[in-house]
Amino acid sequence: MSENLLTLTIDGHEVKASADSSIIQAYARAGSAITANVGCMGQGVCGSCRCMIRKEGEREVTTALACETKVEEGMQVSFLDYFIPEHIQYYDVSEVGDGWNWLDDTAKAFPEAQNCRHCGGCNRACPKGLQVENGVAQVVSGDFGAAALTFDQCVMCNLCTLSCPEHIRPNHLGLFARRMKAARTLRPVDLMRRLREIDSGKMKVEFEEEAM
Repeated sequence: MSENLLTLTIDGHEVKASADSSIIQAYARAGSAITANVGCMGQGVCGSCRCMIRKEGEREVTTALACETKVEEGMQVSFLDYFIPEHIQYYDVSEVGDGWNWLDDTAKAFPEAQNCRHCGGCNRACPKGLQVENGVAQVVSGDFGAAALTFDQCVMCNLCTLSCPEHIRPNHLGLFARRMKAARTLRPVDLMRRLREIDSGKMKVEFEEEAM
């Protein structure tokens, strides 16, 4: 008795696969070449099998990783090419100092981060289900430890960056936080903020003159 196969469409081509197959397995077993932009087997980078999915009978289009998503009858799949944003942040972790000025370092390397609209697009785009928007807010506020945990499962697929109207590049901001946490001993968040307020003049500290 032959195995019952499901029929789905991947990049415009009809593909038949067993129900226990992932999208990337179905694509490979159908004889399609696993090349750049379609799976880590071709690009050598985790997160490169990013794709858009529409399930049978549903109007909503979602994003996912083809290696983690099981095939379904009537599913429509389109792989997303890698893209390079117009603006790329450059920074050197070895030059960020001892940690007291990380808020300024963050503002310099990722000035767009403070413009988050809280639209939730990054959360919806993340195939790992991470609270990306919350992670961005954590970095901006100086809570690098919490942000590093929020982005811990990030595979750098860039889908959140693609969805961000403010060009924040949330996954790269999360990687920045993870690198900072690993490279330096974290300083107290509240004290970092207060020192920044004093340096900027937002808060003034007055000392009483010593009695003669």
